[in-house]
Amino acid sequence: MAFLLGYDVGSSSIKATLLEAETGKVLGSATSPQQEMEIMAQQSGWAEQAPETWWQHCGTATQTIKSETGFDAADVKAIGISYQMHGLVAVDKSGQVLRPSIIWCDSRAVEIGRRAALGIGAAWCLENLLNLPGNFTASKLRWVQENEPEIYARIDKIMLPGDFIAMKMTGQIKTTPSGLSEGILWDFKKQGLAEQVMSYYGFDTSLIPDIVPTFSDQGELTKAAADELGLQAGTTIAYRAGDQPNNAFSLNVLNPGDVAATAGTSGVVYGVSDRADSDPKSRVNTFVHVNHGADKLRYGVLLCLNGAGILNSWLKHQVAGGIDYPAMNDVAQQAPIGSEGLVILPYGNGAERTLENRNLGSSVHGLSFNVHTQAHLLRAAQEGIVFALNYGLEIMQQIGVRAETVRAGHANMFLSPLFTQAFATVTGATVQLYLTDGSQGAARGAGIGAGLYASEAEAFVGLDSEEQVEPDAAARAAYQEAYGQWLAVLNGQLS
Repeated sequence: MAFLLGYDVGSSSIKATLLEAETGKVLGSATSPQQEMEIMAQQSGWAEQAPETWWQHCGTATQTIKSETGFDAADVKAIGISYQMHGLVAVDKSGQVLRPSIIWCDSRAVEIGRRAALGIGAAWCLENLLNLPGNFTASKLRWVQENEPEIYARIDKIMLPGDFIAMKMTGQIKTTPSGLSEGILWDFKKQGLAEQVMSYYGFDTSLIPDIVPTFSDQGELTKAAADELGLQAGTTIAYRAGDQPNNAFSLNVLNPGDVAATAGTSGVVYGVSDRADSDPKSRVNTFVHVNHGADKLRYGVLLCLNGAGILNSWLKHQVAGGIDYPAMNDVAQQAPIGSEGLVILPYGNGAERTLENRNLGSSVHGLSFNVHTQAHLLRAAQEGIVFALNYGLEIMQQIGVRAETVRAGHANMFLSPLFTQAFATVTGATVQLYLTDGSQGAARGAGIGAGLYASEAEAFVGLDSEEQVEPDAAARAAYQEAYGQWLAVLNGQLS
């Protein structure tokens, strides 16, 4: 009997899934906490979390699965980790966390990244990093260096959230090429650490952990970690990847032309290419995909909308009167396409890359007290998220990534028939929905990394499309008109 255990370390919760390697069958899964984890914001535009909290919930989720399934820890042959991207975790020589993690939606380093693009040279950055430094991990570290020098002086290693969880499991600090690329610390031309970025920011290369492949033996579970998790010491950690490359992997999106989407707290479209292309304004970003290699070039082009499902969540808690998401979807269906002129811009969760790192904030436009109801508001929110994703897709198309078929997990916003149909119709893409998620992807990745699967194809045993949604030709004109109105509002806000 061979089981695989995958963890998805998000900013809302941690999910763990136990998978049977031979069949791909889910034996158990659990999420912790049941309520969304706190995101601390000491100032507007800031977003921090305590890394030890992630670890705590990894243990709770594991123990829940164990109590529900009674699995034998000896049968878990490998562990995989997926994690929220772009976060900064800093530890001292004893592995103690020095400050809360500055997470993905934190905007404090935008100006630092802008200055770095000028100082290093935008052309060099786009050619070698395939991105501008922006508000990514390297710029966040520079913020600590400038604003918290006493903490910076004590840093022994920096890492991403998934690297931290792996450290807690193995006692070793490592990272991956894919992880370094998401921090804008990977030189695509040299296929190594971006020393020019390190030099410009004044970072010592000793801050960077040892680099291991995405699929590989990345250490073994220590006795202390095994006791905390309820697992067996010596279990191999064999995979780690950022949540969006991993989400694509979980949907078998591995080759040029493949496209994945997700719409949880943030909304993402992620396309795979074999070309090292970049957007001149870095509004969409190119990273090392999980299966990239010297003989098989695989780049992930990522469009991120920070304010996606979080807008729907805000409406649920602040506006919808306590009804659940399925009921909200039913109410939204009562309003017509275009919500009778009501427009919502969903940019309320920090600086948005597609808007050149502007923090526009969310806003409601065209509200008429005599016309619009709760239904219009809920529909306009879902349409606004779709329109914002389509706006980003139009940028992706300019560098050759086209979404003809999009694979998505049947979860989060894609549980809404309205959202899914609107996404298909506005983008013109066929949407294939799968019963999978990031924790399942992490488990499958661990199977590859530990050698339990002879090929990538074998790892996707049991993964089948549950539903396919085609664009609605009859609704196309109405959605095009609504998107045009939404775009006019956005351009007015940007001007």
